[in-house]
Amino acid sequence: MSNDEKIEKDTYLAIGTGTGISLGVVLGLTVLDDLAIGVGAGLSIGVSIGMLIDSNKNKEE
Repeated sequence: MSNDEKIEKDTYLAIGTGTGISLGVVLGLTVLDDLAIGVGAGLSIGVSIGMLIDSNKNKEE
């Protein structure tokens, strides 16, 4: 496994984490009025989605 393949596999987790935190901040500040709860919820959803995409990509290979 080369470094390029490893970077590609880790990319979806990073995208999910970044997107989840961003949406969690918006959700936390607008709906819940608590930044920490929104970031925590967004992070958990983002990591879950990123890992789901990574596992599906690994099955195809």
